[in-house]
Amino acid sequence: MGRPYIKGGTPIGSDSLCKTCSYAQIMSGFRESELLTICHNPDPYITVPFNIYECTRYYDKNRPSYNQMQKLAIHVEPKTLKPAGFRTGLGFQESVKVTVGTTDDDDEYDDD
Repeated sequence: MGRPYIKGGTPIGSDSLCKTCSYAQIMSGFRESELLTICHNPDPYITVPFNIYECTRYYDKNRPSYNQMQKLAIHVEPKTLKPAGFRTGLGFQESVKVTVGTTDDDDEYDDD
């Protein structure tokens, strides 16, 4: 069973949100403790001394921009609607004659 979501609870994991943010400049050394994160979104750039869990100015760098989405979009133009009703045309105008009430068996009984 999955873990329930608790609003304002302790976050699971320790990955920083800055790793996938387009405003972040992250420099790391050989050790895990050698990590420097600089945020380029505020006007005076700030150094972030800890892992970020939630940020109001987060912008995912893996998300395509508006211009990239326009280039990838497929242009769909609406076509004219087909007319409603039964089909008409050369192949559909032949009529089938059906006679009801006379069969070959009726001739046998007429002889009596």
